[in-house]
Amino acid sequence: NEDGSVDVAQLYHAMQAAAAEKSRPTFIRVRTTIGWPAPHAQNTAKSHGSALGAEEVAATKVVLGLDPNETFAFPDTLLATVRSRLTQRVVAARSTWESSYQSWRAAQPDRAALLDRLRAGELPPGFDSAFPSYEIGSSVSTRKASGEAINSVAAVMPELWGGSADLAESNNTTIEGGKSFLPSTSKAPDASPYGRILHFGIREHAMGAILNGISLDGLTRVFGGTFMVFSDYMRGAVRLSALMQTSVTFVWTHDSIGLGEDGPTHQPIEHLWSLRALPGLSVVRPADANETSAAWHTTLRSRRPVGLILTRQNVPTLVSAELARTGVARGGYILADSSSPAVLLMATGSEVQLVLEAHLALATDGISSRVISMPCLEWFDEQDQAYRDSVLLPMVKARVAVEAGATLGWWRYVGDRGRVIGIDHFGASADQAVLYHEFGITAEAIVAAAKSSLGA
Repeated sequence: NEDGSVDVAQLYHAMQAAAAEKSRPTFIRVRTTIGWPAPHAQNTAKSHGSALGAEEVAATKVVLGLDPNETFAFPDTLLATVRSRLTQRVVAARSTWESSYQSWRAAQPDRAALLDRLRAGELPPGFDSAFPSYEIGSSVSTRKASGEAINSVAAVMPELWGGSADLAESNNTTIEGGKSFLPSTSKAPDASPYGRILHFGIREHAMGAILNGISLDGLTRVFGGTFMVFSDYMRGAVRLSALMQTSVTFVWTHDSIGLGEDGPTHQPIEHLWSLRALPGLSVVRPADANETSAAWHTTLRSRRPVGLILTRQNVPTLVSAELARTGVARGGYILADSSSPAVLLMATGSEVQLVLEAHLALATDGISSRVISMPCLEWFDEQDQAYRDSVLLPMVKARVAVEAGATLGWWRYVGDRGRVIGIDHFGASADQAVLYHEFGITAEAIVAAAKSSLGA
């Protein structure tokens, strides 16, 4: 209307017509005046960027025929009319639905039991024993171990589903035999409205937003994968996941210079600490296949958002499945020790193998050390002080932290006398072994840093 108001009746009829249109989208143009009907603030930028204030609110109520002295008040006739209409609309529909629902429960007892379990938030029978384990010494990339964990637990957890932003084979996020979540009319050979594989396309932000939306229902568990460097593209959705505490698992693979020849455009540097800066997001970087399996176990037992940071390259299996399960759940734990350690060596992910090598080298030099795997700093920080002190001995000031990424936040754990080995510059295109050597992330460098810290 000319005065800035909206003809509600016309808008209603337009929406009814749009709902009836089945073959094409409908665009409804509504001409409005910002801030209408506030008498002084309408059609001004102020009405968009700040509150109207008590005087303008009172004046607006007068325009609308309301009592300017009442707050949060609605006319009795309005309340009665709306309640009556809602009752008429809902009661019959609810009765029909309830009858249909009870008939379904009687005809489908197994599915009804599944629904009851999901609504109760309970894990399925066999959950704890569903995860794969690996022999110490076997060589497996953590992205592959993640894919194997997904498929193993998916067999007992039908509510688990997910996909990738066009990188399923690289992220190892495909549930084998799960079919694609697509309409039955789709020409895709494995299309099914009950499919467990989500194809997001190259749409990282949309993937994160969709996962959040699915998770808000609360019945199913979802995951989505991409390269870690592309987590930047979905930052807003990840932030909202942390804010809302949606139970989404983000699978971020190709986690460091270890991806090799793709070069600095694809090698994450700042990403670990950028993600750790988000309140409420748990960032988990497992050291080997058993830690990866344990990370999935801990993740699916919780209802919080988790980012799994996984390698492209193979890494040796360093820890038993039993120790990994208890240790990963606490965020950090002792992997190798000495009777009276003089220096603490801590690392995450693919660098844990290097601190183990340094631990042995230091021992040959007569220096005792402790190796600490720190897959999730958030989970570790949640432990009680006694446990944290039992791992990071307060009296031991000589410390070295190792991670193939920015060193930014590690100083909190190593202190003034500690040393941090990482990468505070962009990467390069070369074989991953060459890059680790050239950038000084080696067992020899860790030994030197430990001795330097001892002498500080």
